[in-house]
Amino acid sequence: MQIPSLVEMLEAGVHFGHKTSRWHPKMKPFIHTERAGVHVLDLEKTQAQLETILATAKQMASEGKTILFVTTKPQAKNILRAAAIDCGSPFLVERWMGGLLTNFGEFRRLLKKYTSMKTEKETGEWERYTKKERVRIDKQIEKMSVTLAGLETVENMPAALFIPSVQKEKTAIMEANKMGVPVFGVCDSNANPEKITYPIPANDDAVKSLTLIINLFAAAVKEGKAEFEKKKLEAVK
Repeated sequence: MQIPSLVEMLEAGVHFGHKTSRWHPKMKPFIHTERAGVHVLDLEKTQAQLETILATAKQMASEGKTILFVTTKPQAKNILRAAAIDCGSPFLVERWMGGLLTNFGEFRRLLKKYTSMKTEKETGEWERYTKKERVRIDKQIEKMSVTLAGLETVENMPAALFIPSVQKEKTAIMEANKMGVPVFGVCDSNANPEKITYPIPANDDAVKSLTLIINLFAAAVKEGKAEFEKKKLEAVK
């Protein structure tokens, strides 16, 4: 994992903010200038934030803590899903499930039911049901998959959330703040960085920018997980 250079971030369009009329005043410390009515983010500040944030994410993963990857932004979904799978982290890329954090016990109950039904289907156990019952269960699985697919490995309250578009996931952030769950998040010029714990000032619309930031974060988590597994192996020797 290596912090990208200023040139690499420029090429990915990380510096492009929104129109000056849409900015959030709390982002002022992270804005370099404005051009043609558009804010330009300070990439040196982005670099500094990434150094701290990626090290923190890696440390959390090295301690066996779970970071939940979250986005419902269309252009970020496939990027985040692939990155989360690659680093072995749970993810949510469809509708945020209200109460996922604030009513975690109910979420776990639903998740247990969902995984149980999937297991029965995959192992052939549901052959004991009638055809009508199997159709009903299949519809249930399909419906629950919309919000629960990607979350099967969540056993305890996530240690943190990673959100590549803060402005898009207000409900998730509200629940995280209420439950004291830290949030790593990409803040474009129209977002309030004070709503999250670890803000990354960057373009949250351009695919190249999203790809760069998401993959960097996932790489940090992957390195941390590798350290965690290494420590576990050494402990049993």
